[in-house]
Amino acid sequence: MTWSLAAYGDDYTAYSNTAESVTGDISFDDFGITFANGESLAFSDLVADHFTVDGRRVPASVYRVEEPDDPVLLNGNALCGAGDVTYVASWTAGEGLSAVAVFTGNRPPRGSDEMCASYIFQD
Repeated sequence: MTWSLAAYGDDYTAYSNTAESVTGDISFDDFGITFANGESLAFSDLVADHFTVDGRRVPASVYRVEEPDDPVLLNGNALCGAGDVTYVASWTAGEGLSAVAVFTGNRPPRGSDEMCASYIFQD
């Protein structure tokens, strides 16, 4: 399902090499995420407000994807590459940076060790 969030989401600039080569710049909010090539994932609900990153519990937003998918993004790269994305998590990754991780499991992820890919963006 392609759902445009351009008018509603907050814009983030690709910062990590993986974000630059896979997602490009994104628009992200509580309703979904839209990637540089126009592909998007809509969220059905927020399932957690904390998350474990490298053994530390941090404030985060963990969303359930409304219609799981592994969209092909920039340079023919898939968002995950290991199955349809079922959850997306976001947290602060440092001064002015946000991390976005994607997951394929049937249950809400509890930590970053369960992700299939992660991307860093500049706020």
